[in-house]
Amino acid sequence: MRETPGAMITAMVTPFDERLAVDFEQLVALTAHLLENGSDGVVVAGTTGESPTLSDDEKVEMFAAVVAAAHGRGAVVAGTGSNDTAHSVELTRRAEKAGVDAVLVVTPYYNKPPERGLLLHFRTVAAATSLPVIIYNIPSRCIVNLSPQTLAELAKIDNIVAVKQANPDLAESRTLGEICDLGLYAGNDDMLFDVLAMGGLGGICVASHVAGLRMRAIVDAVRTGDVAHGRALNEQLASLYKVLSVTTNPIPVKAALALLGHKVGGLRPPLVVATAEETQAIAAELRRQGILS
Repeated sequence: MRETPGAMITAMVTPFDERLAVDFEQLVALTAHLLENGSDGVVVAGTTGESPTLSDDEKVEMFAAVVAAAHGRGAVVAGTGSNDTAHSVELTRRAEKAGVDAVLVVTPYYNKPPERGLLLHFRTVAAATSLPVIIYNIPSRCIVNLSPQTLAELAKIDNIVAVKQANPDLAESRTLGEICDLGLYAGNDDMLFDVLAMGGLGGICVASHVAGLRMRAIVDAVRTGDVAHGRALNEQLASLYKVLSVTTNPIPVKAALALLGHKVGGLRPPLVVATAEETQAIAAELRRQGILS
């Protein structure tokens, strides 16, 4: 059995203060909140954490702060991937020294490497650490898709333990399960139930910021064989998943958290805060779900 960081992982936002500096006090508070509300662990400095606008030093300081805040209560997964293999290796090594439990490494974006380059990239990063490595396949942002065959090849590496699959083509995920034992996480919230139903590990999710216990209940229902109940719970949250995709992530979830009283601050450019119309739609859905009174 490959060592993985749990079934419900929240890809955590990065709280900023009024100057758009990382707010470490709120980062610690949000970590505690998530681990107390259904999450087995958190991803720090992933896409939802606005990683493109964070410096490496900020990321490493965040890794250490969240490790201390988690204090063994949940796994800390560091987002260390980039489109530069050497850079990814260096940040992965620094993350390991900071005490994280695993790393999340995104497909190299923009460069559009061929399969040989993709294999080289992930093999090189995995060889640079003793930590479990989770591959992040998100073709909508990276253009390049990691095929089931490529992922199966990477699964031969002992410490590559799972893929965060944000390719909505479920047939590819099913094929992956047929040809190797690589762990499978839903990379989009609306894939969570389907991935669980096909025997996947769970999800690395965004809506779990605001509906963590209900998403945890989906995981528990499917894992205990009550698939019908898991499906029903998932259907209840479908409209929440949709509204949290009304514009680019993490704009909607930061708006949702602010409505719920979490001091997560704004977003670093080029991302911008939600419009009044978007915020109204998010608030209406949170009320409909009974999350916001």
